[in-house]
Amino acid sequence: MIAAVDHVQLAAPPGSEDRLRAYYAGVLGMTEIPKPPVLAARGGCWFRAGPVQLHLGVEMDFRPAKKAHPGLRVTGIEAYAARLAARGAAVTWDDDLPGHRRFYSYDPVGNRLEFLEPIAARPGTPV
Repeated sequence: MIAAVDHVQLAAPPGSEDRLRAYYAGVLGMTEIPKPPVLAARGGCWFRAGPVQLHLGVEMDFRPAKKAHPGLRVTGIEAYAARLAARGAAVTWDDDLPGHRRFYSYDPVGNRLEFLEPIAARPGTPV
């Protein structure tokens, strides 16, 4: 029985670790976590924010996915979007998911990320 998502793995090109650290730690505010030595030898880097982990692994023939993405739930989405924009990350709002505010952004190697926050329901209003 599946109990939870442990982490999401995204791909990245060789040698992109410094750009990934600048984005995931500096822009998104995540904390880099150490990879086990045998895995660290393969390159890439891992990040955490609370219980959420994103692993960036090196892929020699890297091409970012066009549709695939992690959906990251945030609090204070307007302020979070402003944080990303102030640090140079593009923010593209999308109002197509009922009951949520959400936007997309891309990491420095082209991985698509979705950020979303449920809209608080007003009494008598379904979410």
